[in-house]
Amino acid sequence: MRISIAADENVGVALAVIEELRKRGHEVTLHGALEPDERDDWAWASETAARDVAEGRADQAVVCCWTGTGASIAANKVPGVRAALCVDAYTAEGARKWNDANVLALSLRLTSRAQLSEILDAWFGGVVSDDPGDRANIAHVGEIG
Repeated sequence: MRISIAADENVGVALAVIEELRKRGHEVTLHGALEPDERDDWAWASETAARDVAEGRADQAVVCCWTGTGASIAANKVPGVRAALCVDAYTAEGARKWNDANVLALSLRLTSRAQLSEILDAWFGGVVSDDPGDRANIAHVGEIG
């Protein structure tokens, strides 16, 4: 899978995300502080990774900032992106299942390496629900705005 990764700093699990995704066999594209030639501010970096998803250059993205909140807000401004800030595996599984989230937002401050592994397991193991009510909610989110 092609995954864009953005972070505004090389702290916390920023480098571990890259390592873990490559170890899992994913092709990664780096943005923000992870790519020396790009602007590293969270809004710009997260937007760039989210646009990779929306425009088909990536299948999914992982966006990171100190709390993960700003990264998720910026990513969600890109049409077609459904970013979810996940602090644990249960949230990641639900984001994929009930929201068909295509961008994972992480906190560089709060996410430990152990949590990162669990979150990624749940995210990539998650199956999007085929329940008509869930599908209707996901479709409606795309119509808002």
